[in-house]
Order: sequence, then C-alpha cells, then structure tokens
Amino acid sequence: MTQTRLKDIGWHAHFQAQLSDQLSDLLPVRVLAVHRDALEVVGDNFEGRIRPPIADNDDQGTATTGDWLLLDPETKSVKHILDRRSLFKRKSAGSTRRVQLIAANVDTLLLVTSANFDFNVARLERYLALAAEAEVTPLVIITKSDLVEDISPFVDEARSLMRGLIVEPIDARNPNSLKCLQPWFAPGQTLALIGSSGVGKSTILNTIRGEPLQHTAEIRETDSRGRHTTTGRSLHLLPNGAWLMDTPGMRELQIVDAAAGLDEVFSDIAALATTCRFTDCQHHDEPGCAIRQAIETGAIDPDRLRRYAKLQREEHRNSESIAEARARSRKFGKQARHVFEHKLKNRDW
Repeated sequence: MTQTRLKDIGWHAHFQAQLSDQLSDLLPVRVLAVHRDALEVVGDNFEGRIRPPIADNDDQGTATTGDWLLLDPETKSVKHILDRRSLFKRKSAGSTRRVQLIAANVDTLLLVTSANFDFNVARLERYLALAAEAEVTPLVIITKSDLVEDISPFVDEARSLMRGLIVEPIDARNPNSLKCLQPWFAPGQTLALIGSSGVGKSTILNTIRGEPLQHTAEIRETDSRGRHTTTGRSLHLLPNGAWLMDTPGMRELQIVDAAAGLDEVFSDIAALATTCRFTDCQHHDEPGCAIRQAIETGAIDPDRLRRYAKLQREEHRNSESIAEARARSRKFGKQARHVFEHKLKNRDW
C-alpha cells in the first residue's frame, strides 16, 4: 500500500487537532498489528514494521492495534501516541494487576455470538459495557442462524439487554446474509469483531473480503466450543475501504474502569436505584427500596439485578487494585529518580 491518504486509514479531525507546531513535522501512521517486538504500521507514503515505543507502567503509554502514532521521518522511531477517540481494555488474565489494551479508535464494535451453547447474556452484557464505556456503537451479530429452527428467541433476548440495541442474525458463510451489515462498513470506518472462539469472527472477515485471509476451525460437537484460530489483533482493509479488526477469542474478560459503561447498559436499574429512600441502599431488605419493589411487581428481572451487582463488584475490585498498583509504580519511580539524583550529586568527579 503506497500513496495512502490518511483519511482512508481512519484519520479524523480529532487527530488533526492534536498536531501542534512541535508535532507538525512528524509522520502520522496507524498501527495495523502488534507483534512481540514490532508494530506493523501504515501511513501516507509509508508502510512497514517499526520498534514499539518504550512502555512504562502506565497502560496509556502502550501502543495497541488501531492507535495513531507520530514517527520521526528519518529514524521511524515513535515520538508520540495521539489521544484516542475510543479505547477497549480489560484486566490482564490471571492475578497480575495490569491492564491489557484490546483496540483503539474503533467506530463500531461487532459483538459476535452464536445460536448454540455460546449464547450467553452475561457475556454480552460485559461486551456492551466495554462499548458503552468507550462511547462506541455496539452491534450484536448472532451467527449460525441457519442451524436453528427459530432464531427469534435469541434475537429477542439479545435486544432486551439494552435500549435501542441492534441485533442481526446471520449465516457468516453467506455473502448475501451479511448485506445487513453494509450500513456500518463505510470507507474509512473502523470496526472490531469481538467474541468467543468458534463463533465465526474469522469467517465473517473472510466472507466480507471474499478470500480466506484468516484461518478458521470447526467447533467441537460435544459442547459447541470453538478453537482459537486468530492469535493476534490485526486491522484488515476491506474492498469498500472500511477497516475490520479481528480479535482472538477471549476466555476471560475482566472489566476495569467501566463504571459508567455498566450504568448505561443497566440504565433501567441504575436510574431506579436513585429513587431508593437511602442513598446507600443495598437493595436487600431496606425500607423504601425501589429496586425490591420493582422486583416484586415484575418490573425488574432479579437475575439481571444479580448480574449487574456482580459486574459492579468486579469492576470496583479491578479498578481499585490497578489504581493502587499504578500509585505504587509512580511512588517507586520517584524514589528511584531521587536515589539516582542523590548519587549523581555526590559523585566524586
């Protein structure tokens, strides 16, 4: 790819406004893929691999797929990461207190599930919270619709999770079935696929492109669980000029820094909770609890309330632990600099 116009890669006024006089001579490029020791990038008159920026303990300083970087025109070293329009992240798997960046500067998030054992409303609510926190349009895609007699129960249940949510059932292998997605695939737009392994994310990408760009694998018949076929996040240019990001299936999606996103997904419960008699109401047996009254009348599903409370506890726990880790890291950095300056000052020259 050469002579690429920046707007064709997703350049936006949001990024243009960040080019001050000090940055105007640098080369803007977009990250297409992140490898262990290199970034695959593309810009106007430049495409190739570069060394990633030296990351500190702040996840905001780590480049991820979809990011816009400013390079030194001569050395191609990263000088600056532009502020993002949107950012998807999760708590890193395991016990580590770190954040893993998933994707940046996405316009539409395609939440892919399938009409089998993979269909899980609790998982969809997690994905929706990510989209809401990032202020990105979510679109639920239900694959394998051709394998069930009636797809409507899956569609209705997904639509009930969030007001105005668009849900599209498709056959990922059929190009005609994917025509319902065309309104979101405008030139220069960036879309990201997210979902479990085996739900058809790579098949969607291959069908839209009309060629097998990503390897696919069959799911296990015993439990309908998929095998990982995509091993990294990467942006792919589609025939109509849109960009589509495929992501690996995520067995664990621990949410972090997403309190506002949760309140938006569960806006009915969040709004009703503000009318409880006590501001610290736990919605158990307190007098004047609007939530308990709504459950008794059938206005609120108690299972939905439990899922909301569980996600709130998880989000608070993860956000708090990571904030503490960041504070300790900053404190250690200050102490290390102080020690270094003291040794330098007292050095016998």
